Amino acid sequence: MGTTSDRHNVAVSEELFAPLPTGVELCYQTFGDPAADPLLLVMGLGGPMNWWDADLCTLLAQHGFFVIRFDNRDTGRSTRDTHRVRQRDLVRAFLGRPVTAPYSIADLADDGFGLLDHLGIESAHVMGVSMGGMIAQTMAVARPDRVRSLISIMSTTGRRTVGWQSPGLLPMLTTRRGPGRDAYVEGSQRVWRLIGSPAFPLDPEELRRRAHETFDRGISRSAVARQMLAVLTQPDRTPQLRRLSMPTLVVHGLADRMVHVSGGRSTALAVPGSELLLIDGMGHDLPEPLFETFASAVRRTADRATPN
Repeated sequence: MGTTSDRHNVAVSEELFAPLPTGVELCYQTFGDPAADPLLLVMGLGGPMNWWDADLCTLLAQHGFFVIRFDNRDTGRSTRDTHRVRQRDLVRAFLGRPVTAPYSIADLADDGFGLLDHLGIESAHVMGVSMGGMIAQTMAVARPDRVRSLISIMSTTGRRTVGWQSPGLLPMLTTRRGPGRDAYVEGSQRVWRLIGSPAFPLDPEELRRRAHETFDRGISRSAVARQMLAVLTQPDRTPQLRRLSMPTLVVHGLADRMVHVSGGRSTALAVPGSELLLIDGMGHDLPEPLFETFASAVRRTADRATPN
C-alpha cells in the first residue's frame, strides 16, 4: 500500500476504496506501519472518517498501531443507499414497533469485516464511538475470533432502558436545516456546542473547519435517517456481550447528553473483565486534550490481548 505523505513521521496513505462482495464500496485511509497492530476505527451516526481527528490517528500510530479509519456506508465517499425512510418509520422504531430497515447494525459490522478482508487482515483491535461502538460490539459478538480487543466509546448495549438521550436535545435533533454549505456549517456548530464536552470546549474555528470538510465529503439527511433506523432497530446485545472474552475498554463521558453514561456502565457490566473509564466533563465528542488518555488506554487494552 503506497503512502503519499508523512505526518509527524507517521506514514499516511491517500484515501483509497475497498469494493466489498456485497456491492458496497468503502472509502478508507491508513496511518502507520502495516506491520503494526491493526486498529479499525468505526465512526458514529452520520460521521465520516474525518471525525476521527488525524492527530489522534497519528498518535495511535505512534503507540504502535496500524490505524484504519473509513467512511461507513451512507457517509462521506462510501456507497450511498437509495432506500427512502419515512418519518413515521422512525417514530414507529422509536416506539419499539416493527419496522423494516434498509440495513442493520449487523450489516455495518459486516462492512467492517469486509474492509479487513480487503486489507488482508485476519483480526484487528476494533474501536468505535457512539453508533460506531454499537458496530464494534456487534463485530465482537459476531466474530470474536477476528476482534483482538474491543474499545467502545460513548456507546450502549442496545437495551432501551440505558444510554438514553437528554430530552432537551430533541428540538435540535428534529429541526430541519436549510440547504447549502453555510446552513450546514451553522447547524453543525450549534449541535456540537450542545453535545460537546463542557470541560473541553471546542475551538470555534476548528468546529467550522471540520464542518466545511464534512460538507465537502458529502452529507445527506436521507442517509442519516437510514443509519438512525439501523440504530433504533438494533437488538439488545447484553446476553451476547456476557460471553465475550477479549480485552475490552469502555470509555464514557460523565457529561454526555447524547448517550447517557448508563449505556457505558451497562456495557462494562456486561463484558467480563472489562475496564470502565469514566471521564469528568467529557460529552459526546473526542476532545484534543484527551487524545493521550485515549491512546494510552487503547494501548494497554491491546497489550492484554493474546498475541496473534
